[in-house]
Amino acid sequence: MTVSPRVRGSIAGAGGQLYTATDKAKARSEGAFKMADQAKRIVHTEDAPKAIGPYSQAVRTEAMVMTAGQIGLNPKTGELVEGGIQPQTRQVLTNLRYVLEAAESGLGLVIKTTVFLKDMKDFAAMNAIYAEFFPENPPARSTVAAADLPKGALVEIEAIGLLGSKGAK
Repeated sequence: MTVSPRVRGSIAGAGGQLYTATDKAKARSEGAFKMADQAKRIVHTEDAPKAIGPYSQAVRTEAMVMTAGQIGLNPKTGELVEGGIQPQTRQVLTNLRYVLEAAESGLGLVIKTTVFLKDMKDFAAMNAIYAEFFPENPPARSTVAAADLPKGALVEIEAIGLLGSKGAK
């Protein structure tokens, strides 16, 4: 008999035993959370900048990857690329591509991005570079103005993508 993990706030342990929320420790020791623990995997690549705080470059599940926001850091120097919004946007999207590829995804599998701009006057210039990286079937996107971004960046972009090699660029 299979027991749904959502039965009145209970969880099903290995073998279908029912545990209340107060039995989480027991359930964990018997493997009820083993699948959830294995399903969340931290993604790291040396091809993108190291995290500059207590977060991961990305986290993947069995079907999706969620990236941390990337700014226009050169992964070799740890410094922002020079030249303004377009070179920074190009570096951001290159960094995202490497993080997504490390997670077994790619730009062609991105379903949602969020763009943070220090100045909305840079929207058109950012959008021109963004279109180069997503030439067909672009993902859903939100763009918001941010009062300030890490290291004085002009743009930061985060992504959610599906897993798989098809569509990876």
